[in-house]
Amino acid sequence: MAGSGTAHLRTADDVVLRVENLVMEFPAGRHQVVHAVSDVSFDIRRGETLGIVGESGCGKSTTARAIVQLPAPTSGRVLLDPGTDREAELTALEGEGLRQVRPRLQMIFQDPISSLNPRRRVRDIVAEGLAIWEGESGDEQVRAKVDEVLEAVGIDPTVAANRRPHEFSGGQCQRISIARAAVLKPEILICDEPVSALDVSVQAQILNLLEEMKSRYGLTLVFISHDLSVVRNVSDRVTVMYLGKVCEVGNADAIYSSPAHPYTRVLLASAPEPASTVDESESAIGDEIPSPIHPPSGCRFRTRCPRATDRCATEEPVLQELAEDHFVACHFPS
Repeated sequence: MAGSGTAHLRTADDVVLRVENLVMEFPAGRHQVVHAVSDVSFDIRRGETLGIVGESGCGKSTTARAIVQLPAPTSGRVLLDPGTDREAELTALEGEGLRQVRPRLQMIFQDPISSLNPRRRVRDIVAEGLAIWEGESGDEQVRAKVDEVLEAVGIDPTVAANRRPHEFSGGQCQRISIARAAVLKPEILICDEPVSALDVSVQAQILNLLEEMKSRYGLTLVFISHDLSVVRNVSDRVTVMYLGKVCEVGNADAIYSSPAHPYTRVLLASAPEPASTVDESESAIGDEIPSPIHPPSGCRFRTRCPRATDRCATEEPVLQELAEDHFVACHFPS
């Protein structure tokens, strides 16, 4: 796997989204650049839930936004339905071409209240996409679809449709956000920390709702979170990110039962209920995260890694296959 980090990408026909060598950089003052996402690659299979996990600042939300071109990445490719007659390279599209593809991907944002227009009524918020693609918002067919999806997310349209977002709780606003995303029947739903702003008692309800919507509408989910227990419960596969890099990818059960990367083991050991396979002492690595403006050479985790050697400072590890559907970027994996 010489350097590219893409050998774990699949040739299977069931791949619905492919991210290749994604890079996202932002200017940060004079002659400085924030390396938010660096050479990230992964596949998402049709109908699965891919969890992306990592601590704050690791680049997981930036990766999600780059997938939907909000904003477009600095370099790399994002492919919908790669290798089929419906293939669309999002990173090569702009203007009307990109607009035509957008209904196939929808996004749920972290803050459910601020993501909804406070001046608009719930029916108009949910119907906006349909109004753009299928006619006027007052059309009976559009109204029927809005009512159907509101009922599907547990919102009574007869009561809520003419109200505004400030009249609802955070959990209810997130249900409305899910309805707005699902009404266009997208292929992929990207969930950017959809429960982190909600009370614990509400989180389980929203997670169950996402599972129901996934089954009902045949969705493929990208689920982003820093909460390991949430990611484990909802994900089929997990991608672990650190400082803009993918350090481990694999089946959720394998990642949690046999974590191979030192950073993954740290995350599990520092969780409130760590996995029995991980020594809690491995979480004692210090809190100082390197700057994404000047990331460490070689392995980006080496400055906090108890296993780091001189090799880690000079040679960047690439993803290597440890077992079937389990890849790790580490010179000394467990």
